[in-house]
Amino acid sequence: MAKQITIVGLGAADLDQMPLGVYRLLKNAGTVWLRTIHHPAVEQLEKEGVLFKSFDFVYEKHDQFEEVYDEIVTLLLEKAADESIIYAVPGHPMAAEKTVQLLLEQKRKKQVDVVIAGGQSFLDALFTSVQVDPADGFQLLDGTALQRDDIQIFGHVIIAQVYDAFVASDVKLTLMEKYPAEHQVTIVTAAGSEQETIKTVSLYELDHNMELNNLTSVYVPPVINEEETYREFSVLRRIIARLRDPENGCPWDLKQTHSSLKKYLLEETYELFEAIDNEDDQEMAAELGDVLLQVLLHAQIGEDEGMFTIEDVIEATSSKMVRRHPHVFGSEQAETAEDVKENWQKIKEAENGNKQKRLLDGIPKGQPALMEAYDLQKKAAQQGFDWPDAAGALEKVKEEWKEFLAEIEEGNEKRLREEFGDVLFTLINVARFYNIHPEEALEAINRKFRRRFSFVEDCVGKSGRPFSDFTLEELDVFWDKAKQKERNQ
Repeated sequence: MAKQITIVGLGAADLDQMPLGVYRLLKNAGTVWLRTIHHPAVEQLEKEGVLFKSFDFVYEKHDQFEEVYDEIVTLLLEKAADESIIYAVPGHPMAAEKTVQLLLEQKRKKQVDVVIAGGQSFLDALFTSVQVDPADGFQLLDGTALQRDDIQIFGHVIIAQVYDAFVASDVKLTLMEKYPAEHQVTIVTAAGSEQETIKTVSLYELDHNMELNNLTSVYVPPVINEEETYREFSVLRRIIARLRDPENGCPWDLKQTHSSLKKYLLEETYELFEAIDNEDDQEMAAELGDVLLQVLLHAQIGEDEGMFTIEDVIEATSSKMVRRHPHVFGSEQAETAEDVKENWQKIKEAENGNKQKRLLDGIPKGQPALMEAYDLQKKAAQQGFDWPDAAGALEKVKEEWKEFLAEIEEGNEKRLREEFGDVLFTLINVARFYNIHPEEALEAINRKFRRRFSFVEDCVGKSGRPFSDFTLEELDVFWDKAKQKERNQ
């Protein structure tokens, strides 16, 4: 095994904050290796004869901090192969020091012996600077690797290693996904030292003309205004739970069951379809929210009944997505969308124990009849039960249309409805051959009819006369004008 690497912390500021044991260790050392030479205590220790060598040159070689940390650790391991060394970092070795974590990982692999010799954490001085009691709960996050989903807006958040304007800019943009742009944050540099600077600014100003260095941290206070928390999923969940509260909830929400909510889920889904067809992003966000509301209501009912929770729903979905995408989360290969669909089906069948089922069992019976007919035909076609080309399907349409016309002469209402259903079913088959989804095609025609009839209605309204005063021929003139207007557009 390599020799020993002893890691010490230089503290948050100058020598006045450095523990006596750490000071003595540095004074008695030969050469001390530094992650960065930019620290108030370094200059003071150099005057007392301590020799330092830093890894600042590594920062200049790379664009990503991960690469910087990896190279520093590699160089330390190389140096420790010949002799035991001392490695010094700002603050405390165990507080926001990625290189230390990487070295400890090598220790667990028995590649090197690592000893943590202590130091004073910058957190002690920072809590004093911003006057926050850590017992209230806080998060310590790395500014060079800040992730939106790691941030808890309801507690104190401290972001360390905000070295420069580039890191500050990334931190700002990430925070603005969770906090209002005007949210007040405090920038603290060299906390507790004579060089300490504290500045409170609006979040959007975080990277504006600020003096930042490796001793800079950002303190983000909790969000207090309730309306500013509405972006959080946990808040929406609490709102739904409150609506279903037996004592103080909403009578309507308390009355709902899985069955009673079915129609609302269908309604909201179709409203989402309309927003998508309208290519209206704002409307789409609102309608997606309505669909999410239905999901959360069902999950809350499940929790109230002790059957399942929203966490069960999320876990089942996450697990399924990982299992059924081995080409993304595993080592399988899938070059095309068809490959993905084929793998998906095989995995799904394996999950179901490869049980023998009816071929059409997987097609939902509760969906609109037009969509169900399309899916039934598509499934049957996969088994070879299909016309060889569109010509056969077109001939079948003609045959069914003749039978429908003949049934009109007979006047049997039940048979007439059945024959008309046959006509629709065969038309859907034709659509499939031409890669036309009948539901989408009919939706488009419905929207077109809405537009043109609205134009007719406007023309009637401008005349000051009621619809009943117009003949069909006169209304058709307005209709033709609507068509002409669309062509001109």
